[in-house]
Amino acid sequence: MQLRHHETRFVSVRRRAIMAAAATMLTAAAAFPTVGLAADGGRPVVVARDMDLNSLDPARAFCDTCQIYLSSVYDRLVDLSSDNKSIVPMLAKEWSANDDATVITFKLDPNAKFSDGSQVEAKDVKWTLERLKNIKGGIAYILDNVKSIETPDAGTVVVTLTAPNSEFVGSLTAPYAGIINSDVVAEHGGDAGEDASTKDTAEQWLLANSAGAGPFVLESYSPSHELRLKRNDNYWGKKPAVGEFIFLQSKDAVSQTQLLESGSADIAMQVDPTTAKNITNENIVVETKPSFNMVYLAISPGAKNLPHALDAKIREAIASAIDYDGIIDLTVDGKATRLAAPIPNGFPGGGVGEPIKYDVEKAKALMQEAGVPDGFTLNATYPNVNQYGVDYTLMMQKIQQDLAEINIKLELAPVEFSVWREKVNGDGIPLTAVFFAPDYYGSSQYAQYFAMMDGTVWYKRAGGKSDPTLANAETPKLLAEALAAPADKSSELFGKLAGVMANDHVILPILSPDAVFASRKGIGGLRFSACCNMVLSDITAE
Repeated sequence: MQLRHHETRFVSVRRRAIMAAAATMLTAAAAFPTVGLAADGGRPVVVARDMDLNSLDPARAFCDTCQIYLSSVYDRLVDLSSDNKSIVPMLAKEWSANDDATVITFKLDPNAKFSDGSQVEAKDVKWTLERLKNIKGGIAYILDNVKSIETPDAGTVVVTLTAPNSEFVGSLTAPYAGIINSDVVAEHGGDAGEDASTKDTAEQWLLANSAGAGPFVLESYSPSHELRLKRNDNYWGKKPAVGEFIFLQSKDAVSQTQLLESGSADIAMQVDPTTAKNITNENIVVETKPSFNMVYLAISPGAKNLPHALDAKIREAIASAIDYDGIIDLTVDGKATRLAAPIPNGFPGGGVGEPIKYDVEKAKALMQEAGVPDGFTLNATYPNVNQYGVDYTLMMQKIQQDLAEINIKLELAPVEFSVWREKVNGDGIPLTAVFFAPDYYGSSQYAQYFAMMDGTVWYKRAGGKSDPTLANAETPKLLAEALAAPADKSSELFGKLAGVMANDHVILPILSPDAVFASRKGIGGLRFSACCNMVLSDITAE
């Protein structure tokens, strides 16, 4: 099982040094964790996963493990139901919108309290959302069309948008929109002003402290080793069954399975289907459930020092030369589905059209038409991870073999995530692979992240600044129409938008893997959440 999609935040030099030092000192300890009793006398639940944490600051974090951490520590205005399709109250007990969905009014639950016992007030919501917008982290795009946030009283928040957005309330289920205790974080360098991206200095403090209203609080964090959460004794909602969680850094499916087998871990989050089917230990339970996660390739026509322009014909040739079904069989033992576009099946507009066909002869013809039948060499730097059960090196080796059939030679360069982020957001990477998990149930996030239009993450990474011809004029128009339309019409418009994104051949969905839950007997409540990955407060342990 799974940041995300999520990988846009630069890791500071200092934090990289801290992480490197921790990794050096604690590698041996990671294989043999010492687990004592939790504060309430119960045994902690240990979760083995390859952690991709880039920050513990809600405004700066953007990763899969970040989703789990933030949704456990910072309650949001609204939550996502267990079926992943309905918005339910959280800090806001109710909300309403005007006729065109440009003014949304939230009424806060008077019982909501932060972990220090103080009341959650409208000023905290306003400060949190403005800080998120102004720090300009990876998820800030959900607030791009926020015109103003007003607080007529301590229990009311009024958000005014610049244009209709039927998915705005749903987007606030994203863990990165978790509400922060503004007084506490401001005392430690927090800033929500327009220049917060340069003035805010709270991130370092938030690596060792939390200031939310969620069911858990941060106990400790050792980069590249472990993350510990303990139950929030002042939690205003339903008390979680488990008193403490320990997330233990474990790089791959084999090591995670070994930790399960030995009893050193209770849950393993990235066991691939091939490894899972070989588990015979009667004390381990393996469940496979559908997910909305996506593994994808990305082509950057604007990357520096390209041997040949990656124009539309060549991008389509690359897309046609990939043996998608072969990759699914090789990496996840067939336990995945294909996507027609970078919007998951089950989301509005997802599943429309047919996935691109594996057609080597068509790809060769396109290379001929582009004037490069003899091909060229491309750098393919990618994060060295095993995500959603997919070994990225194994997948990229298969893609390297596939593209060799049309004379495109890939120079594979697996790197640490921090290195990959810096490179992809700097000079760019001609061809890379990464992954995405939704932050909420809604399709606009895919357009706002992947579409070829000004302001999106991948428009920038693809080189839109140096090559404005990458921009698709139809995309922003379709997105605006979809967000202003009623639900039935909106889904149709998102389907059209998905087709446009697919035809750009910049983002190439490779597979949507099933989520594999591997756990020791006695662990219950495991489920996949479209906003929060794994919901810790739902988990029980006998």
